[in-house]
Amino acid sequence: MSKEIIYTVRVEFGDCDPARIVWFPNFFRWIDAASRHFFVECGVPPWHETEKTLGVIGTPLVDTHAKFMKTASYGDVLQLHTRIAEWRGKSFVQRYRVMRGDDAIMECDEVRIFAGRREGDPNSIRALEIPAEIRALCE
Repeated sequence: MSKEIIYTVRVEFGDCDPARIVWFPNFFRWIDAASRHFFVECGVPPWHETEKTLGVIGTPLVDTHAKFMKTASYGDVLQLHTRIAEWRGKSFVQRYRVMRGDDAIMECDEVRIFAGRREGDPNSIRALEIPAEIRALCE
């Protein structure tokens, strides 16, 4: 099992819709931030450094599934619990539990890849094998 890292977010008024509940795309913005935070807390260098050493330019999203259980509003403090649920050959499943204290607000699974630049076309990416160095830091 991988490490679990917690990323904390304070919901602001501007994060909410007219009904004063968090507008759902904001959860995905916070989850994306929690994903990078996870790797930083595990000791993975910034992507501009891993590009030089491992060829990794980031971890783009290739699939997502979310379940919303409760609403959140401005003033709430949310904890995004993040871990790697599954390592695959060229992808991994990152799992998130968004909590407000003991209340589960949302659960989300994302499939991501470690991306590198495609040879001959620097504007195109490809999935890389999971770098052993990064996996070791995150387990």
